[in-house]
Amino acid sequence: MPIVKPFMNSLKFSSIAGNGTGTGPGYTILATAFTTDTGIAATAFPSSPAYYNLYINGQIQTADTSTITTAAITIPDGDTLSPATPIVIEIVVN
Repeated sequence: MPIVKPFMNSLKFSSIAGNGTGTGPGYTILATAFTTDTGIAATAFPSSPAYYNLYINGQIQTADTSTITTAAITIPDGDTLSPATPIVIEIVVN
């Protein structure tokens, strides 16, 4: 029987693709380029999330579309997106 966590919290971060740097597989957007769901500037993403969801232009992405650390999210070939494309990350923590 799996262990169910007693409390989970969802945090949301938003930015645009134009805030990223790099090209091809090295395209990243720093956590500091995002705002939190309370409207303040983010300083870092949570460490050890239970899971996260990435939305590009409102469309949820598959798990192989990105990797995340506390400092940044890497979206391979994200540099091909229009700079105004909205990027939303929903991070669920314990």
